[in-house]
Amino acid sequence: MVRHTATSVVTIERFIIEQENLHPEATGQLSGILYDLALAAKMIANKVRSAGLADILGSAGTENVQGETQQKLDIIANEIIVKAMDHGGRLCAMASEESEEIIPIPDHFKQGKYVLLFDPLDGSSNIDVNVPVGTIFSVVQRVTSGGHCTMEDMLQPGHRQVAAGYVIYGSSTMLVYTTGQGAHGFTLDPSIGEFLLSHPDIRIPEHGRYLSVNDAYEQHWTEPVRALMRRYRGLDGKREAMNVRYVGSMVADFHRNLLGGGIFAYPPNAKNPGGKLRVLYECNPLSFICEQAGGAAFDGSERMLDLVPTALHQRTAIYVGSKCDVEIAREMLG
Repeated sequence: MVRHTATSVVTIERFIIEQENLHPEATGQLSGILYDLALAAKMIANKVRSAGLADILGSAGTENVQGETQQKLDIIANEIIVKAMDHGGRLCAMASEESEEIIPIPDHFKQGKYVLLFDPLDGSSNIDVNVPVGTIFSVVQRVTSGGHCTMEDMLQPGHRQVAAGYVIYGSSTMLVYTTGQGAHGFTLDPSIGEFLLSHPDIRIPEHGRYLSVNDAYEQHWTEPVRALMRRYRGLDGKREAMNVRYVGSMVADFHRNLLGGGIFAYPPNAKNPGGKLRVLYECNPLSFICEQAGGAAFDGSERMLDLVPTALHQRTAIYVGSKCDVEIAREMLG
């Protein structure tokens, strides 16, 4: 990794180029995907900032494939990403949490060797009350050859990701990504319209301070999960109590824990026995980032990145964050 001094001004483009130069075999295609995603993030950030001033808040009156009411900004963010990514010749297809089927690259554009999977606006139910929301993305290399991408190209385990990242639209806009060489954070300077390196080589503490879990489902958890949460709260006397912090936007909760240490947990419950969060659009990319920062991720039975998905919108349980805190979940549940 290229090291920078505290006074260096490093744009995301410069950083990506420097990382690419460390690999003489690189073709630049993955770098191009990251550039385009950074551009899409700036455009979405602008829409989020102006949401209270324009008629783009609230429900669009439609549902996505998950059966959830689509927010107007969900649709706008989805369109921004598709239009920013479909013409570069680097992708063979995309998949979005908002779209039921694979999103093909139009025939008049060149086909590439990568697949993009994304959640255009995570936590969008919080938009109307000004809680931070985010974008999550994952990139894998296609495994089929010739013609259009197939479901086989989409349904790959998380350890095959070549890049993953998220953008959080909060008091500042921040983009965090990994290509398997550590996790790095960039903050958008709105005065110049550039993402600047602000958090190089992020390392999550081995023991965390924060527990992020939706306690409203406690009555629907299994007894082993209840016992685990008592352990995190220090109620069984076996560890110091963690502080409970839950926003309800996975990106926001994950981001806080990545920087400050902790665990984000979304256990299965009676209403969602297979778990609620999406493997391809949320859990795989955030787990990849967490592992690159020295953390861990567990789905209740195995390492999250080893799970082999069988459906485009498959859901799962997840425990992701500081390594020692995830190890407790592995011991008590696995």
